[in-house]
Amino acid sequence: MDYKIRVATAEDGEAMLALMPRLSAFEIPESRTPEHLWRDDASLLREWMGGGADACLVHVAEDGAGAILGLTLVSLRPELLSHEPSAHLEAIAVAQGAEGKGIGQALLAAAEEDAGRNGARTMTLHVFSTNTRARQFYERSGYDGELIRYIKAIAD
Repeated sequence: MDYKIRVATAEDGEAMLALMPRLSAFEIPESRTPEHLWRDDASLLREWMGGGADACLVHVAEDGAGAILGLTLVSLRPELLSHEPSAHLEAIAVAQGAEGKGIGQALLAAAEEDAGRNGARTMTLHVFSTNTRARQFYERSGYDGELIRYIKAIAD
C-alpha cells in the first residue's frame, strides 16, 4: 500500500474524527462503552482543529488518492513524575482496511520525531490491559509498561 506521513491540517479534521471509533476496536472492559475510549480524544482534536490546542502535534497517513488512513494525536506536557519535558500519545488510529501495512509504526515514528524536535525527552501513553494487540505494538516499538492503573466500582 502506497502512503505518506505528513503533518495534519484542520482540513483533515472530519476524516480524522471518523477514525476515532477505531480506538475502541478491541475487547473493551464491560464497565466501559466504546465512546468512553475516544470521546475526549475527539474533543481535543476538535479543539486543535479550531486553533485552541497549540501544544498538540497531529500527523496523518495519506494514500495516493488523498484518503486519510491513520492519525496520531500527541500533546506536549511535563512527564508525570519527573516533570521533564515530555509528550503524551493521546491517540493513534489506523483505518480498518489499512492495518498491518506499517502505517501505525510510521505514524508513531513521525510523532516521536516531532515531539523530540519540540523538546520532549520521553513519550508516554495509556493502553487498556485487555488490548493485547496494542500492547504488543508498543512493546515492539520500545515502550515499557511502567504504571498499572486499577479501578473498582464502589457504587452501582
